[in-house]
Amino acid sequence: MIIRIDFKSETPIYLQLSNQIIENIANGNLTPGEEVPSIRRLAADLGINMHTVNKAYSLLKQKGLLTMHNSRGIVATGSHIAEDEKKMSSVKKALRPIIAESICYGFTNIQLKEIIDELYKDIKGGKVDE
Repeated sequence: MIIRIDFKSETPIYLQLSNQIIENIANGNLTPGEEVPSIRRLAADLGINMHTVNKAYSLLKQKGLLTMHNSRGIVATGSHIAEDEKKMSSVKKALRPIIAESICYGFTNIQLKEIIDELYKDIKGGKVDE
């Protein structure tokens, strides 16, 4: 799992961390069932506060992407079932303000689709699903 924190970014560190863990699940660097580092270990490795890592992990647990196991620790649970209405609703809710902002900047529907296709391909390591 690759995590890089930009301490100069305006994006809060816990969001950077949670977004990068999501991307690691999406691109296969972190597979469902795979253990993620403990809160203490990840905080030490990244040089950040344990509460920050805990906040990121809590957010990912709420989204159903991480699960706590007594015997195995914290594991990724990312599912690839897009038909789940709750997940679909969550993604739409997150995309809505981004799309609205893009429209304000003058992006067309075609341009937005091209951006999404480009980012999808980049995250998946050049692989495109149909």
